[in-house]
Amino acid sequence: MIRAFCAAVLVTACSVYAPASALASTPTPQPASPSATTPGGGCTAITAPPPESAPPTTVNTLRQAYFCVLDNYYSGPVMDPKALLKSAFAAYTQNLMRRGADRADLRLPALTGNRDTDWAAFAKVLGPGDPAALRAAITGMVAGLHDNHARWVRPAPPPEGGPTGTGIVGASAMQGPQLDPAARPPLFITRVLPGSPAAKADIRAGDIVVKVNGMPAFIGDTLNQGLIDAFASGTIRLTLKRPTTGRTRVVELEEGPVTQQPPAVTSRKLADGVTYVQLPGFYGGAADQVIAKLQDKPKAVVLDLRGNGGGSPREVTRLLGAFAHGKITSYFCPLKGDCVPNRTDDSVPLLGSRLVVLTDRGCASACEDFSAAVKDNGLGTLIGTRTAGAVSGPSEGYLLDDGSVLLLPRVRHLGPAREIIDTIGVPVDHYAPMTALDLATGRDPGVAKALTLL
Repeated sequence: MIRAFCAAVLVTACSVYAPASALASTPTPQPASPSATTPGGGCTAITAPPPESAPPTTVNTLRQAYFCVLDNYYSGPVMDPKALLKSAFAAYTQNLMRRGADRADLRLPALTGNRDTDWAAFAKVLGPGDPAALRAAITGMVAGLHDNHARWVRPAPPPEGGPTGTGIVGASAMQGPQLDPAARPPLFITRVLPGSPAAKADIRAGDIVVKVNGMPAFIGDTLNQGLIDAFASGTIRLTLKRPTTGRTRVVELEEGPVTQQPPAVTSRKLADGVTYVQLPGFYGGAADQVIAKLQDKPKAVVLDLRGNGGGSPREVTRLLGAFAHGKITSYFCPLKGDCVPNRTDDSVPLLGSRLVVLTDRGCASACEDFSAAVKDNGLGTLIGTRTAGAVSGPSEGYLLDDGSVLLLPRVRHLGPAREIIDTIGVPVDHYAPMTALDLATGRDPGVAKALTLL
């Protein structure tokens, strides 16, 4: 729901699941190895920000994306190219149909499984191509990989006058770009930006979302998939229930100017010898910021990773190095060959502090990397709920000729015990979910449980 949910709120606040070399919400590509260049397909490993202005999307852009996946994606070399082209063609024709521009002569040609021959036949059918439908085709082709770290993004310049949105930047059933498949009712708001349209409408963390544009948030115990399109509209009408009073009201929100502060580590003392640290993401320098908050070497640390969408694996190994040395933290596994172990950064001085980690379904990617390392290596206790299960592998960025970027994992992530975490998540030692009433009243069951253990 990067496109849908963030379109209704604020894109810059929804950059989650960002692997080490991935793009954030305002794309800032990280350097990639020159060997990752795709000689056959023409996509190039990105080493600098994409150009602000670029040619339109063409059939050649789709060709680049097709060969880029086959040459660089983790399982690309053994993929059936027919499946890629089928996903692309389905998305292409569906886009035309939605716009009333379908073509009577547009049929998927017979495909053989030879990637070059099939592309030639595919391109012949498309002809010059429709730019909007071609963009849909690339999106559909990448979505067909069913990989939470594979994406296609089109960098856009910052809006004039600054970012806009409703100011609702968190909800209980949202997992970054997706709905949580394990979500339970109710759906409730978890974060509102100060001074935003939502804040001015007195929408608060803990408010339960009963309906969106007249659609129920849940149908029985199943999250309504129609919320994706509902949140994508420029104006949204929310039916909200306040858990502290039971009062229900309808609020219509329109996007307006919002201010989003850069992520920052915060801390406070919970009790004698116990320090609470909240880490919103594993962005560059995050580990050192956490360590700086712990220079007094407290007896115990409660590290809050709830809502932490991930970031750099390097920050993970560095922060783990403050709690243990000589440990394997995870494995990166190529399609063929041996897995490469990642290890704690033993150049970091040990704190000697007892560790408790708070997790939830918003803890994804590098956050799960950290959580699994803590659990598997016996470095501390996990409290909260099972993590998101969105850690297929770190992505690398590839530039296409229209200035867009493909994000593709080249390796698969495994936990320290060589277990698969992707789609499954890391289970906690003590179940302590945050509820709507907890948020509304300022209670924190995770912290409360941690204090009983320390």
